[in-house]
Amino acid sequence: MTVPLLKIGAVLSTMAMVTNWMSQTLPSLVGLNGTAVSQAGTSESSWGIKPSSPDWSWQVYTSAQVPDSKCLCTAVIPVQGSCSRDLRSRQLQQLKEKVQNISQSMVELDLRTYRDLQYVRNTESLMKGLDSKLKVATESQKNLNAKSFQELKEKMTELMPLIRVLDQYKADTRTIVQLKEEVRNLSGSLLQIQEEMGAYDYEELQQRVLVLEARLHACMQKLGCGKLTGVSNPITIRASGSRFGSWMTDTVAPSSDSRVWYMDGYYKGRRVLEYRTLNDFITGQNFVQHLLPHPWAGTGHVVFNGSLYYNKYQSNIVVKYHFRSRSVAVQRSLNAAGYNNTFPYSWGGFSDIDFMVDENGLWAVYTTNQNAGNIVVSRMDPITLEILRSWDTGYPKRSAGESFIICGTLYVTNSHLAGAKIYFAYYTNTSSYEYTDIPFHNQYSHISMLDYNPRERVLYTWNNGHQVIYNVTLFHVIKTSGEL
Repeated sequence: MTVPLLKIGAVLSTMAMVTNWMSQTLPSLVGLNGTAVSQAGTSESSWGIKPSSPDWSWQVYTSAQVPDSKCLCTAVIPVQGSCSRDLRSRQLQQLKEKVQNISQSMVELDLRTYRDLQYVRNTESLMKGLDSKLKVATESQKNLNAKSFQELKEKMTELMPLIRVLDQYKADTRTIVQLKEEVRNLSGSLLQIQEEMGAYDYEELQQRVLVLEARLHACMQKLGCGKLTGVSNPITIRASGSRFGSWMTDTVAPSSDSRVWYMDGYYKGRRVLEYRTLNDFITGQNFVQHLLPHPWAGTGHVVFNGSLYYNKYQSNIVVKYHFRSRSVAVQRSLNAAGYNNTFPYSWGGFSDIDFMVDENGLWAVYTTNQNAGNIVVSRMDPITLEILRSWDTGYPKRSAGESFIICGTLYVTNSHLAGAKIYFAYYTNTSSYEYTDIPFHNQYSHISMLDYNPRERVLYTWNNGHQVIYNVTLFHVIKTSGEL
């Protein structure tokens, strides 16, 4: 019995060693144990090249190099962990799963064989006793009696479970053969991946990624402005108020500030409602009221850096009202500007003076007799309300449904009614214009307010008693230099 027990012990010891190697060493070799040493000797959380910044907030979807040294690109926010889509990463993930399965099988096998070994050790004394009795019975058969045979039978009954244990050992032997084959296959797969990875210069790849990352971040900084190429379908936020009015958020407030201001009506109004959040605005709850010292005219109001800019009723005076102090910070006459329905948009409504905000700051759109009723667009100092520079667009304001400005370009709709489209664009950076044909879905058939919000990159509209927004699509042309 000593030799068989030694053999069983050796098998179990070998199985335990293999289990330990499979569960600890192999994952480390594959690089799947949760850490991989980077070039600088630090640990990274997963396989593959990581960006230098943990804030992976950009992704190039498409790009093309054109002959005039410009790069046309589309940048979007990526899905986290996009490196996991790489073919080798998928292969390594599959290998990791196989290693885990094999390790689990080996652990179960080790536990079972350890339990069976304990049973075999416990039966060793029984087998020795049975062996001695058999020797005695063989040497002196004349002394055998019924009692002796009963004792031998009891000893044999006690050893019967050993047969099942030995049968289990046979099955475990086949399992070990299968696991050895799995390990051999894993080793081959690892060698193949190692050869593929060896074909790349990691340091060179890392440097190229860092350079590309820096250039893309610079590219994203330039993507603040672009040419309008499309407007989405309308998204209705709320249905409230009269046919005419305006609503807005602060165009330069931090993202945590989601207050909404609401001004119903287009003339002689003084009541401004301030909602704490957009959800409060939707439900009509949690608002405070501001009572303006002067009534407003039109719907071309904007909130910019904590202040409301609006046109004083029956005058060409423009007013800056500071919400926190609840007082007028400054007011100034917009010289020669028409007012009181002299040069309104096509829908009327005392819309002679229209404030706007874009990526460049505060603007006013109006017209004068000297400009023969054509739209004038002026950059304004938001602190003093002084005009910094003006452009005569040449487009008659009474023929315009509404207008808004994006990146210094004034876009004009040809109607405030159904069937309207963005028909005209004036570029202040080149003092030039062009006629456009951008579809614009006027869902409720009467727009009385249309403004662009550069913070959110959406259009705010008041459409026949409905507060509506539109997403915009901007086309970007980014100048680049050098090779990727």
